Amino acid sequence: MELIRNLIRFSRPHTVIGTSLSIVVLYLLAMSFSDNRELHLGILALTLVSCLGANIYIVGLNQITDIKIDRINKPWLPLASGAFSLRTGYWLVSISILISLIIAGFLGRYLFLTVVLSLCIGTAYSLPPLRLKRFYFWAAFCIIAVRSLIVNLLLFLHFHFLMNDSQHIPSIIWLLTGAMFVYSIVIAWFKDIPDMEGDSRFQIRTLSLHWGARSVFRIGNLLLTAVSVCLILLPFTVDFSLNRRVFAVEQLLILAFLWIAIFRVQLENPDSIRRYYLFVWVLFFLEYISFAIATLSA
Repeated sequence: MELIRNLIRFSRPHTVIGTSLSIVVLYLLAMSFSDNRELHLGILALTLVSCLGANIYIVGLNQITDIKIDRINKPWLPLASGAFSLRTGYWLVSISILISLIIAGFLGRYLFLTVVLSLCIGTAYSLPPLRLKRFYFWAAFCIIAVRSLIVNLLLFLHFHFLMNDSQHIPSIIWLLTGAMFVYSIVIAWFKDIPDMEGDSRFQIRTLSLHWGARSVFRIGNLLLTAVSVCLILLPFTVDFSLNRRVFAVEQLLILAFLWIAIFRVQLENPDSIRRYYLFVWVLFFLEYISFAIATLSA
């Protein structure tokens, strides 16, 4: 039981849920634009395994290179706590990357491109000599590039091409990509707020250290508010092939959840900030679900 618990911690469950949910929703959106009613569940399952392998490689490599920092910021992680040895960490990331690349190479060019680009960016984020996580602009760029652009555009094309032999990206996918672009920026900023002590000691120049936690918190929440307002209004002026009223109600609920949570945050308490950061991931999940419901109900 303890082994399973540590494997879950090593995989960073919020990232695994985010990856899995984005894949399933993009699959459903591709199905909604398909005249072919075959389910392609085998393609969905293999895509999930390949992308989760890449996900575990990226978060695992970050833990391998951040053991000293994590002993301050996240002492419960298995490498930082000593529950897993460094050798175990290397084995886990090696197996994950092999599975990911083999399946991606088998399933087609768009999935292979998704996986390779994500792995390259994840490696540059953590490993010297680049170690892009040291610089707040490049650290945010890595998360934005993978979570918004690469995942949404290339994985949609992966499913859409295999189902329809089409490389057209409909407007709803561009809207989803834009929304996830903003969410990725905020996630990239907020993940560093509770880690300021360890980042400061090891010269990781995050935006929270540069601007201050309160400023980053305010700007990030204004961005999340702005994206919800835009998502409410835009479908009434542009045809995105979704149920506009359902989508507007969904976005109003997400906006309400956001502001209820904002008033409960204690910025001076790292645990409160950490819980809020994970809550932003929940909003990220809800956005994907809202796009799926509004599109499928159109």
